[in-house]
Amino acid sequence: MRNTASLLYLLLLICAAALHADASQEAQLREFLRSRRNSRSDHGTFKVSNIGRRVTSSLQRTSYSGGADDQSALKAADKITSLPGQPDGVDFDQYGGYITVDEKNGRALFYYFVESPQDASAKPLLLWLNGGPGCSSLGYGAMQELGPFRVNSDNKTLSRNKNAWNNVANVIFLESPAGVGFSYSNTTSDYDLSGDQKTADDAYLFLINWLERFPEYKSRPFYISGESFAGHYVPELAATILIQNSYNSETVINLRGILVGNPLLDWNMNFKGRVDYFWSHGSMSDEVFANITRHCEFDDTDGTVCYGAEDAFDPGQIDYYNIYAPICVDAANGAYKPSGYLPGYDPCIDYYTYAYLNDPAVQNGFHARMTEWSGCTNLHWKDAPISMVPTISWLVEKRLPVWIFSGDFDSVCPLPATRYSIHDLNLHVTTPWRPWTVNMEVGGYVQQYKGGFTFASVRGAGHMVPSYQPERALILLDSFLKGELPPYIPEQ
Repeated sequence: MRNTASLLYLLLLICAAALHADASQEAQLREFLRSRRNSRSDHGTFKVSNIGRRVTSSLQRTSYSGGADDQSALKAADKITSLPGQPDGVDFDQYGGYITVDEKNGRALFYYFVESPQDASAKPLLLWLNGGPGCSSLGYGAMQELGPFRVNSDNKTLSRNKNAWNNVANVIFLESPAGVGFSYSNTTSDYDLSGDQKTADDAYLFLINWLERFPEYKSRPFYISGESFAGHYVPELAATILIQNSYNSETVINLRGILVGNPLLDWNMNFKGRVDYFWSHGSMSDEVFANITRHCEFDDTDGTVCYGAEDAFDPGQIDYYNIYAPICVDAANGAYKPSGYLPGYDPCIDYYTYAYLNDPAVQNGFHARMTEWSGCTNLHWKDAPISMVPTISWLVEKRLPVWIFSGDFDSVCPLPATRYSIHDLNLHVTTPWRPWTVNMEVGGYVQQYKGGFTFASVRGAGHMVPSYQPERALILLDSFLKGELPPYIPEQ
């Protein structure tokens, strides 16, 4: 009977994994852009002027009424003793649990928090957000990119990530908005109200209440990082914090900077950048390129003829995240295997992560509700500005350090697209484009602008930079936290 139940559970996982295969972060973003391209004229505007009034009203309804003792008990309950399959010698504290952001609706966001193995009390606090919109920071950021563990191919055990970002910071992975991963709402209509503004509001409320649970971090230097559609999430949350700090004297978040990788910054420039990237990297024919550039203005006037020209492009079965990486293919035994070899990277890790996070023992270990976890969730997205350039410009004017980085093998939010948006900021260059190095190799290139705005490329990395170039990503993060440009050691 037990064997039958185990077999049934395994079959359900395999079937669910097959459905999950196309629900990657990259596929989610591509489908999101495609679904919206025919109605570009009005996707809502993230209005900085409305933040204070909007969030203050929400804060009055959702702050915890319990005292310090209640929060201390909740923190103790969130502490993870051990995750199933974790390796021996884990030398850092980890926590998992929920923070309520709307008591009336029963809306709560799931977090996974890992402290640094060395001198955690002296290291800053960093929040990581994955994109989508609708993709999990636990399943992608924590388990496949920059977290302390990676899921092994047996779907059951974990290995240590020596380039984990908690080497230099204490890191929160937040599944946001509600409906993503383990985050939820008891009011199902909340899922139809998702959008940029609500996501920023809820993330801010999460932080305010999280800091009540972890009061030792209230004055700690705080940074926000993310990738992909977090090109919206991160700047919008940063703006929310800066405005709200002036409204709410009770809890001031000590925001020191933001770091965003391969971001979606401008829909039109992202389209133009992708076309340029595919053509310049030999994936698009001259004829298709000419037809697209002939019929597309790469602005809000583009319509059916332009999109028809784009639809004629088919690059074949490649990994859009990294056009030079192997892909995950079906194996003869019904499992999955990499189509080739790339040191330190397994293209099938999506499947391992999915199986691991759907193990009831793992969900219990994370203190998550028992549910079917998925990497990305399709949400009805109400508002998303076409361009984040105005918000980023506002942050730079406020003298907040803003760093953008791009893996140069990514075709989803490619380096040329990011450059187009940076050009639209109209910032004066203070440090010209130069290489930066890791272990005597060029790790990428970097340029700094007036106001501290910094753009860096990461050589040989795809969309999820820490997955493809973990050491280079960690060096870049460490430089950002120190307020220094990444190192350059000239050839001797």
